[in-house]
This record gives sequence, structure tokens and C-alpha cells, in this order.
Amino acid sequence: MPSISKLRALASSARNLATGKPLLAIFEINLRCNSACGYCALPLNRGRYEMTRAEIRAVFARLSRGGLRIVFVQGGEPTLRPDLVDVLEDMCALGLFPVLVTNGTRLSAALVARLTRLRMQISVSLDTLDRSRYRQIRGADQLPRVLEGIAALQTFAGTKFITCIVSDVNRGDVRGVVAFARERGFIPVVGAYHWGVGTYGKKDERLRYEPALAAAVFREVRDSGEVPAGYYRDYLDDSVRWLSGGSLPPCDAGRYSVAIDASGNVAPCLAHPAAGNLRKASLDEILARFDRDAIGRCSRASTCNLLCSRVVGTALRRPISGARTLLSFRP
Repeated sequence: MPSISKLRALASSARNLATGKPLLAIFEINLRCNSACGYCALPLNRGRYEMTRAEIRAVFARLSRGGLRIVFVQGGEPTLRPDLVDVLEDMCALGLFPVLVTNGTRLSAALVARLTRLRMQISVSLDTLDRSRYRQIRGADQLPRVLEGIAALQTFAGTKFITCIVSDVNRGDVRGVVAFARERGFIPVVGAYHWGVGTYGKKDERLRYEPALAAAVFREVRDSGEVPAGYYRDYLDDSVRWLSGGSLPPCDAGRYSVAIDASGNVAPCLAHPAAGNLRKASLDEILARFDRDAIGRCSRASTCNLLCSRVVGTALRRPISGARTLLSFRP
């Protein structure tokens, strides 16, 4: 039988579903990076405060008791943090489900051996298999190291993803990346470059695309059947509709999902300013400070289709697809 603590966790998560409170957090565990991506406007490598392991555990213990369950652990580049595995172990012990989002440059056999013991998932960012275009997009000549990291993940026991962000530079490479992912047991996730959306998307004229051309890429990937049924194929449908001038369903930002930076500041998502710090205030206090009108205006404008802040709502609106997503975790 489930333990009392697990039953309480399930009850708090169900309560969050019913009341529209966060189940998912994007956590920028650090703000240091060894890449210089053209589409990233995060304030990286500036010596900003990062919570200690103990502070992270204390913050996420409270969030877990409050019903939070999924944590996208990203950066910066999270593998630059020496105690990353320790933090992930703490999260798993708290009943949380972490998803590590990495550029893959520092994945090694030793690191993967530690990660594979945890109940978690890993997503590696890979926009192209062409070394020159990779350097153009990512600002660093790192593709060989990324491919080595992906090879190291062959022994990883959990679900793993390769995430490809479509820009004008790599439009012709996306199908190749998707096939590469499938051949190696990864679920391919294809998203769009967004510019001018808070810290998520820096305006880079080299990467900007004509929406119709990007929509054709998403349509081709969707129709190929290489992306498993469920949420990830629904996400392709949504991207085609958005890039073709249509509207998107309501965003989860500030409701089912929040963004937490390395120092504990909380915002509805990466496109909105922080409203408080979890080292000084409770999540409920911070949620009450969110500008709901601004979140609604942002959502209705369909200015973005982020991979993080529309997950829960999309699954709730499409429960059959949500169930199929769970099955698709065996690519």
C-alpha cells in the first residue's frame, strides 16, 4: 500500500489540479553557461546569487508539500553546478519528478551512471547535426562533445528527449535531428524559436524566420509520424496553428506552472518579472502578487508556445492524448 506521505502528496497534487495551482516549475538551478545561444537572453555568467543545496532542499520541500510535482531543472547549463546530482537526489527523495534540461556538452559515463539511479528524465538540446550551423546557433563549437554526451546516455534507464528549436538557420536540418533521436531511443521534441518574449527569446536576425516557412517544418515533422502520439504530437499541431496565424489555448503560466530562478525568485514564466522570493515568502503569497491581467494579455496574444508553460493545461484539455503520452515514453 502507498505510504501516508505518498497519499498526502497525491491529495495535494489533486487539490492543485482542482484549484489551478502549480504542479510544474521551471527551475534555473544556475545562471552560468558554456554556450552563447543566439536565442537566449538570460542574465548569464554575471555572478548572481545561487541558492545552496540546503536552501534548494528547504524551498522544494515546501513546494512538494504544496502539491508541486514536476521540476524542469535547467540553467544556464545545469551540469556546470558541482552538486547537481546531489540536488536531483534531494528532489527525488522529496517526491518530486525532475527533468534535467542540458546542452549535453558535459554528460559523461560517470555522470550518467549516477543519474540513471534516479527517477527522472533527461532532455538534451540539439538543433542541428551540422557543426558549422551548430556553432552559428549556439555560439560555441561544441557539437562533437554533445554527440559524445548523447552516446553516453545510451545506458540511461529513464526517458530521454532530444529537443530541437527551429530557427531560420536549421529549418532544413530538423527532420534529420528527429530521425537521429528516434534511432537512438530518444523522444524528439520540436519547438520554435521565439524572439522578444522576456528572457526566453533574444532577438537575433540570423535566427528569425518567416512563420509560414517554420509552419511547413512543423507540418512535415508531424506528418512524418516520427514523433510519438500524445502531447508531443499535439504540441506540433499547436505550433502549426500558431505559426499559421491561429490562436493557442490558454497558457498555464502562473497557474499550473511557475518559473524559479537560481536565487529563489518566482515569476509566472520566463516572459514575466518575478513577484517574490521563496527564501522570504511562501508560494501562496507570491502567487497572490502575480499580475493576472498581464498574464492573460500575454496568453491571448499568442506570442509564444513555450514547451514548459502549456504542458499541464494541454494534457487536461486532451486527457486521451495525455494517457497516450505516458505510453509513448517507450519510444
